[in-house]
Amino acid sequence: MGAAGTGTAIETADVALMDDDLRKLPRFVRLSRDTHAILIQNITLALGIKAVFLVLALTGAGTMWMAMFVDVGARLLVLGNGLRLLRK
Repeated sequence: MGAAGTGTAIETADVALMDDDLRKLPRFVRLSRDTHAILIQNITLALGIKAVFLVLALTGAGTMWMAMFVDVGARLLVLGNGLRLLRK
């Protein structure tokens, strides 16, 4: 569709394959499923870390500096987890 498709069809499509080889479609489906799984993992991981720190903050064991380190650490973990998709 990428080479032979019209500009309107490509712009209005949710997904546009930029190659006319339909044999790549199963790989695309696997990649999209892996992306969805990693997205769910990242959301769960980030919210879980924030919830643990919220409990620490409510008990008085958390400080502002700890909150900053937890936030940066969560971002780095989520980023590293997302980078796993580059191997596929």
